[in-house]
Amino acid sequence: MSRFGQLGHRLYTGEVSYDFISRRRRWYAISAILIVISLGALGIRGLQFGIEFKGGADFRATTTVNSQTVDNMQNALDRSGVPNLDDSTINTIGGTQVRVQTRTLDPTSEVPKVRAAIGAEAKVSSDQVTYSLIGASWGSQITERALIALLVFLVLVGLVIWAYFRNGTMAGAGLVALGHDLILTIGIYALVGFTVTPSTLIGVLTILGYSLYDTVVVFDKVRENTRDLRSSTSRTYSEAANLALNQVLVRSINTTVIGVLPVAALLFAGAFILGEGPLKDLALALFVGMVSGAYSSIFLATPLLAQLKERDPEMRKLATRVANRRAKESARGRGDVTAVNGATGGATDGVEDVLDSHPDDDPESDRGGHRGRVREGATALTVTRAAAGTVPVRPVSEGAAKRPQPQNKPRSQRRK
Repeated sequence: MSRFGQLGHRLYTGEVSYDFISRRRRWYAISAILIVISLGALGIRGLQFGIEFKGGADFRATTTVNSQTVDNMQNALDRSGVPNLDDSTINTIGGTQVRVQTRTLDPTSEVPKVRAAIGAEAKVSSDQVTYSLIGASWGSQITERALIALLVFLVLVGLVIWAYFRNGTMAGAGLVALGHDLILTIGIYALVGFTVTPSTLIGVLTILGYSLYDTVVVFDKVRENTRDLRSSTSRTYSEAANLALNQVLVRSINTTVIGVLPVAALLFAGAFILGEGPLKDLALALFVGMVSGAYSSIFLATPLLAQLKERDPEMRKLATRVANRRAKESARGRGDVTAVNGATGGATDGVEDVLDSHPDDDPESDRGGHRGRVREGATALTVTRAAAGTVPVRPVSEGAAKRPQPQNKPRSQRRK
């Protein structure tokens, strides 16, 4: 078995454990910082929506791409005589194609001029410059439907988690984790300046499903560990949830790494090889969402679930019972002899002297003598404790003192 596999086994059995739950304030702080950065990027930079959302004209032409292609194409647009083309987006696709996106243009007076300018710069005829016009109304419909789909998705997710686990707290914690992943993904898009396209929406909905899957896996293990928790005093809810996190930790890491590696390859190909197209937008959403989903299911959803459950009155009573049992076990583990020695100031040392005064290798000793020594040792212990004040001494009457006492000598030496 590999070292990583051995670590997974030790985490599953509880031999090795990392306390995720008690450090939840640290994870909350990290998530809060990431969310603030994402919201700041949205407020300062904003999202760069593609023409599918805001409308515009899209031109494509075949040409030999070099380092000056983008600047030369922008200069060609400026010479076309069409106003307000300074905000046009120019990208290269591979090494043989250029893409120009502009504002909404008049199809009869402005489009022919732009096609002619692009064709002249690309050294092709204007008829070989393909174009498409996208209205702003179509983009607004896309945005509206995307928001409706997201809202319906979140509602269904909450209902499914509640129905499966029969636990509203788990549903709430799962939705918080999904919101966390959604904000981080959108914030990264605003931070890096990638264009938001319909492929981005597909990627966002996909990563929400992935994040939900990872969270449900962890919650299922938490439910298994807390099934009979109310009738037990072995651990609290937070401790059971933390054990579940350690048990699924290796599985979550393996699943995330296996899923992220091909997505990272797609992102590299879309961003650095192709340079443009839906592959880049889709891969970025998947990459960010899968990483944040794995993080939120371990460091956010489960600690939040444990914190909310610990406020339940039954869980509070359970925590009290567990604390009382552990206090009793700790006191019992210190030992009664130690407690007596501490109370008597070492008075029981005389008991050892009494017991040692009758060595076992005495040739004249027999079973009766052994019992006698045990009685003498017990009597000495009682007397010692009585002297220390831990055992009450019963007064002996004068008649009982004159009464013959039982002899502890061997039968062969007893007076006949």
